Amino acid sequence: MPTPVNRREVLGAAAAALAVAASGAPAAAANDYEAQIVAFTGGVAPGEDGAVRLDLPELAENGNTVPLAVKVEPPAGRRVTEILIVAPENPRSRVIRFRFSDASVPEAATRIRLAATQDVIAVAKLDDGACLSASRQIKVTIGGCGG
Repeated sequence: MPTPVNRREVLGAAAAALAVAASGAPAAAANDYEAQIVAFTGGVAPGEDGAVRLDLPELAENGNTVPLAVKVEPPAGRRVTEILIVAPENPRSRVIRFRFSDASVPEAATRIRLAATQDVIAVAKLDDGACLSASRQIKVTIGGCGG
């Protein structure tokens, strides 16, 4: 019969596991944004035809909370299934991924963190496998990602 485990032992083991996880390598390398895009698109080169609109301020005084809005106007008869946002200069380049249902309007708004001045990239995947993209440079005065 196994011996009972008390709460102190469980909490101690959990704290040790968190310490080991925190000291390990980050889940994604600093400059893996190209790999993130390739994985998202399945290797399809995204086109830049103006269908993706990425709204960011030109200057962010504080990179901790930068407003971002993205909207896609897909070609007639096609539907946007997902949008990926990457920030190449962040410690982890993948910022957010939006998924849309058949009835959704392909637009979203949120606040993101940016480590430094950079080009933020949005890639939209269409229901036929084609991909569209846009990028926008933003100047960041004080970085918002600890590194």
